[in-house]
Amino acid sequence: MSEHSANPSTAAATGRPRAVKAVIPAAGLATRFLPATKAVPKELLPVVDRPVLEYIVEEATQAGINDVLLITGRGKTSMVDHFDRRPDLEAKLEGKPELLAAVQRQSELAEIFTCRQPEQLGLGHAVGYAESHVGDQPFAVLLGDEFVKLDEPLLPAMMELQARTGGVVLAFFEVDPAETKRYGIASVAPAEPELHDIGDVVKVTGMVEKPKPEDAPSNLAVLGRYVLPGTIFDAIRRTKPGSGGEIQLTDAMELLRTEGTPVHAIVYRGTRYDTGMPLGYLQTVVQIAAEREDLGPEFRKWLVEFVNTDLSGGSSR
Repeated sequence: MSEHSANPSTAAATGRPRAVKAVIPAAGLATRFLPATKAVPKELLPVVDRPVLEYIVEEATQAGINDVLLITGRGKTSMVDHFDRRPDLEAKLEGKPELLAAVQRQSELAEIFTCRQPEQLGLGHAVGYAESHVGDQPFAVLLGDEFVKLDEPLLPAMMELQARTGGVVLAFFEVDPAETKRYGIASVAPAEPELHDIGDVVKVTGMVEKPKPEDAPSNLAVLGRYVLPGTIFDAIRRTKPGSGGEIQLTDAMELLRTEGTPVHAIVYRGTRYDTGMPLGYLQTVVQIAAEREDLGPEFRKWLVEFVNTDLSGGSSR
């Protein structure tokens, strides 16, 4: 069992509901990837032969969540199309069972719903659009540009932790102190002893969005996974624009914390793939391709030859 797994029967004993729905905010303009993302959503950029978004939806379904809401924006309807059936294509693949199964699996992963965010005014603003779908129940939020390795799961333990505490649950990973200005950063304290069986759990005592290195309370950055109580929606409505003039989810969660809602986090030490910037996206493609049984051996061989050859075509010495 993974160190981030947990026994769901413990949470059931609390009488609190577990999250059964997931929200994926995916309405951003992805300016870092222009012009590629002018017509193609960043979430559909391929990682070898599967788009980033499919990995994220599969991460949710692996945790037992089969209801997924995509918060989309203008020009992003193709994200929903990816999870729809294509009878015309399937008919042409009847003699190719492996390819047929590959294109059918998306429509079988989860039940996909969609909601349009007309303006991109921050992550908190985007999550607020999920209220009519989620109601007052706890739910998971998975950002659309990062995912974790499926055999090193994170979400099940986060859902267990939220069901036990009834509060906000985050995931952290350690970053270089110079990188704190790119992330939401937390200050933490030891968690209650009864939560230690879930994993590396900490109690969150404060959060700040994208602080300068000299102002950062720690090097624990918020990974793009959250399990939130339904009370987050009221907090979002009461949250004023913050960093970048946007309504930040970090600020709404901090508001709940100051009002008494428990906030905990799991420090994730598994493999995280970050496709939010071109370098991270390229690293993700290379890493996953190198690990593939069907592509890995030949790809790794070529990669070694490539890095040992200088760009002018001559061998490096």
